[in-house]
Amino acid sequence: MATGRQWYEGARPRTLPAAIAPVAVGAGLGAWAAAFDAGRVLLALIVSVALQVGVNYANDYSDGIRGTDEKRVGPVRLVGQGLAAPTTVKRAAFVAFGVAAAAGLLLVILTAQWWLLAVGAASIAAAWLYTGGPRPYGYAGLGEVFVFVFFGLVPVMGTAYVQTLAITWPDLVASIGVGLLACAILVTNNLRDIPGDTVAGKTTLAVRIGDARTRSLYSALVIAAVIVPLAVAALTSAWVALASLTGLLAVQPLRVVLGGARGPALIPALKATGELLLVYGLALGALLAFA
Repeated sequence: MATGRQWYEGARPRTLPAAIAPVAVGAGLGAWAAAFDAGRVLLALIVSVALQVGVNYANDYSDGIRGTDEKRVGPVRLVGQGLAAPTTVKRAAFVAFGVAAAAGLLLVILTAQWWLLAVGAASIAAAWLYTGGPRPYGYAGLGEVFVFVFFGLVPVMGTAYVQTLAITWPDLVASIGVGLLACAILVTNNLRDIPGDTVAGKTTLAVRIGDARTRSLYSALVIAAVIVPLAVAALTSAWVALASLTGLLAVQPLRVVLGGARGPALIPALKATGELLLVYGLALGALLAFA
C-alpha cells in the first residue's frame, strides 16, 4: 500500500512547471489584449495541472504493466515498484482527467465556444495514449511532437482564447517558446532513460537518434526557446524581450547535458529545465501584462 508521500511523488510534482508556465503566458496575453479574466485563467490552470497529474499517473500505470519501469532511475514508480495496484493508479489517472474535464466544461459554458469540447477531448486522449492503448505514440518516438502541441500550443493559445475569444500572432509565437522548453524537459528525461528504454523496447526519440544527437537536440530546443521572446516583443512591446534573460538559467542544465552526464547525474538538469520553464513562463506572462 503506497503512502501519501509516495502518491505525491508518483504525481511527479517537478513536472508541474509544464502545466503552470503555459497558463501564465496565456494569462499575460489576455492582459496584453485588455481582456484578462481571473476566473477563466484559474479554470484553465486547473485543467492544465489536472491533465499533467493525470498523464503522470497514466504513464506510471501503462509503463508499469508493460514492465518498462523495472530498470528506470528517477522518481517513484507506483506500479513498477509494486507500491500500488495498477487498477488503483489507473483510477487515479482518470480521476485527474475527470477534474480537468469538469473545469474545461465550465470554461466551455462560460465562453459558449462549444468547439472547445473537441480540444479538451483530444487533450485527454493524447494524455492517455502517450503510453497507454495498444499502440502508444510515446513508444514510437512521437512524444516530443505531442508535448509541443499539448503542453505548448494548446494551453497557451487556449488560455488566451478563453479570455479574448480570438487567436492572434503573439499567441502563436509565445506558445512556441513554451512548447520548446516543455519538449526539452521530455528530451532530458528520455536521455536519462535511454538504457532502460532500449532494453524495454520503448523506442523514444532519444533511443532512435542516439545519445549524442539527443544532447544536441536539447541544446537547440533551449536556445530557440530563449530567442522566442524577441519575436513576441516585435509583435507586442519591447519590454517583452527581457524574458530572454531567463536564458541565464539554462547555463547550468546545458553544462550538465553537454558535459556527458548519464543516468541519475542528469536529474539536476531535468529539475533545472523545469525551473527554467516555470521562470520563463512567469516572466513572459508578467512582461506581456506589464506591456
